[in-house]
Amino acid sequence: MSARRILVTGATGYIGGRLIPRLLEAGYAVRCMARDAKRLDGRFPGAEIVEGDVLDEKSLRAAFEGMDAAYYLVHSMSDSLEFEERDRTAATLFGRIARESHVQRVVYLGGLGTDDDKLSHHLRSRHEVGESLRASGVQCIEFRAAMIVGSGSISFEMLRYLTERLPVMIAPRWVTTLSQPISVRDVLLYLIAALDLPSRESKIYEIGGAETITYREMMLRYARLRNLKRRVIIVPFFTPRLSSYWVHIVTPIPARLAQPLILGLSNEVVVRDPAAAADFPQIVPDGFDRAVTRALDRYRTNA
Repeated sequence: MSARRILVTGATGYIGGRLIPRLLEAGYAVRCMARDAKRLDGRFPGAEIVEGDVLDEKSLRAAFEGMDAAYYLVHSMSDSLEFEERDRTAATLFGRIARESHVQRVVYLGGLGTDDDKLSHHLRSRHEVGESLRASGVQCIEFRAAMIVGSGSISFEMLRYLTERLPVMIAPRWVTTLSQPISVRDVLLYLIAALDLPSRESKIYEIGGAETITYREMMLRYARLRNLKRRVIIVPFFTPRLSSYWVHIVTPIPARLAQPLILGLSNEVVVRDPAAAADFPQIVPDGFDRAVTRALDRYRTNA
C-alpha cells in the first residue's frame, strides 16, 4: 500500500518546519510548497520540494496534483487591514483548487478567540480564513490555538525576551488577560492526528494547554524556571502601538509583527468547546511549566 501523499504549505514557517520531519517519520509522502524553494534546499531529506504561491492558481494546481490531504499553514502578519482581504482571497483559492483536485482534507491552524466586535483584526482574519476554506466545499479541519509555547514561536519569543532582559517590567493591561498557552509538541500531535479522523465533515477544534493563566503569570513563571527575579508593574497608558515599539526596542521582533500580536493579546483566548478532548483522547496537553521546560531544553540543545 502506497503512502498517503500530503501537501504542506508554509514549509519555511515555524509550524511547517516542525511538522514536516514528523510527517516523514510517520511514513507519509510529503510535498513541501514555498514561494522560494531554494530556502528549503537540503532541509527536509525525503520530502519533495515545489515552488508555489497560495495566490497563484497555476502553481497551486501543480502542487495539489496527486495529493490526498493538505496543510494550510500560511497567513500574513501585518498591522494594515489589507492583509485580511489577501488572506481571504488566498484561502478561497486554495480551498477551491483543493476541492477540484479531489483532495480529501485540508488541515488548518488558526487562533482562539470569541467571534465578537472586540476580536482583534489579526484573530478575526484567522477565523475568516477557516470560514473561506470551509465555504469552498473541501473538508476542513481547523484547529484554533492560543499562544504556542516553543523555541521559535513569535509570541513565546516575545515573552521570553521581555522576561530575560527586563528585571522590572512596566507592562500594559493586556498582561492580565487570560490565555491557555499550548506546547508546540501538542499542536503538532493534533495536526498529525487530524489526518486520521474518521469524520468526513468539516470541524473546528479549540486546543489549549492544561492551564488557563494570565500573561503576567506566564512571565513570572518563566522567570522562576530560569531562576530570575522579576517584577511586573501594570500601567494603564500603554496603547498597542506604544507596546509594539517597546517590544521592538527590547526584543528582536519588529514593531510591524509585534503590533498585530499585541492587539490580539487583549482578547481572552481560552478553550470553551471540549470537542478536541473528546475526539483526540490520546493527546494529553502539557501544563505551562512543562511546555517552557521543553522549549528551554531545545535552546540548550541547539546552542
